[in-house]
Amino acid sequence: QVQLVESGGGLVQAGGSLRLSCAVSGRTFSYYAMGWFRQAPGKEREFVATISRTGGTTRTGGTTDYSDSVKGRFTISRDNAKNTVFLQMNSLKPEDTAVYYCALGKAPFASSGFYSNHDTDYWGQGTQVTVSS
Repeated sequence: QVQLVESGGGLVQAGGSLRLSCAVSGRTFSYYAMGWFRQAPGKEREFVATISRTGGTTRTGGTTDYSDSVKGRFTISRDNAKNTVFLQMNSLKPEDTAVYYCALGKAPFASSGFYSNHDTDYWGQGTQVTVSS
């Protein structure tokens, strides 16, 4: 059974930082690309960041990519020894307020990360991030 469990959301002032974590079980984590998405009230779920799988026994690394709205402020990373993907969020803005979801890539050994809701079958439960002005 595949499970994705997120943690680390909360309330922060504009300009502050938060670090989200997503622990994955039920799959060989290092074989899969991972993604972070978010959904603000009244809006569709949108892509935030993705990281590719890593090769062999590499603990960290992977190719990363970001939406234009978070590029330069957010950093996605992974620790294969802990089966966990992270999202470090700096210089937060009120418009970053949303429920954040991690997602597991649909197929193992994909050559890159993913950007669409349709490229995953598994989501975390979501964690609320609220940025006050």
